[in-house]
Amino acid sequence: FYFAGTRLAPKEKLDIPVLFMPDTMKMYEAAVVIHVMRENGENWPYEDSAELNKDLKRSVTVAENGGIQGILWIYPVHGIPEAPQQKLVPAVIRCRARQRVERRVEVLLTGVVPGATAMPAARNSAMVNTNNPADIQEEVQVTDGFSTTVEFLYELQYQSNEIKSQLGALVGMHLIQRERDTESGIITLIFNIVFAPNKPMRNEATLVVQCTTGGVWKFPMLFIAMEPEVDDVINIEAVGLNKESIVSFKLTSQTR
Repeated sequence: FYFAGTRLAPKEKLDIPVLFMPDTMKMYEAAVVIHVMRENGENWPYEDSAELNKDLKRSVTVAENGGIQGILWIYPVHGIPEAPQQKLVPAVIRCRARQRVERRVEVLLTGVVPGATAMPAARNSAMVNTNNPADIQEEVQVTDGFSTTVEFLYELQYQSNEIKSQLGALVGMHLIQRERDTESGIITLIFNIVFAPNKPMRNEATLVVQCTTGGVWKFPMLFIAMEPEVDDVINIEAVGLNKESIVSFKLTSQTR
């Protein structure tokens, strides 16, 4: 976009629209350049000296008479496309409280740009396999032997710091398998999710995978901790009407 002749009063604000509509899963870079000049056409006087900051020289346009004709503000813009996820079904991890469960979660990354080639962004999906530590962010390398290596980062994100504090120490995630289809370009990542809740809960999380060349895939997850199993049954036999019966038992704290 190019806007010319826009007048700004002192302390006035200017909204600059930036439109981003990617067609491939790669990062795009641009810059928003603001060039300000005086309305009366006069220049700002300044003394050109060797001590003048080099960054300042790059941020101004100098007229022939030595004055500052315009001032530049340059704002870099990075466009990172995100795969659509409105129809994704959350991967559900269920476990009884005070127990431990392992689940395999398989995610498909479509529209990955491995190098010069580019594929249109398509659907993405997540699936849980029932085959039988905290949040981690790890680098993943995927290669098929013919193209350049594709690198990814992954992590679990939570809706709030409160949920993160509850699930952070209860959920573990580790990548166990990765592969790339040479024909379709779809990359499959299989994660092993460990869930060991200490009390009943129902919290949501998002598995976020980011490609180093640009592009973000998000997969919703749901962690459900059900009521724990009964530890024991305590029977108290009455010794008579209006008389107390006492049974003693021990409780051991799992924490300090």
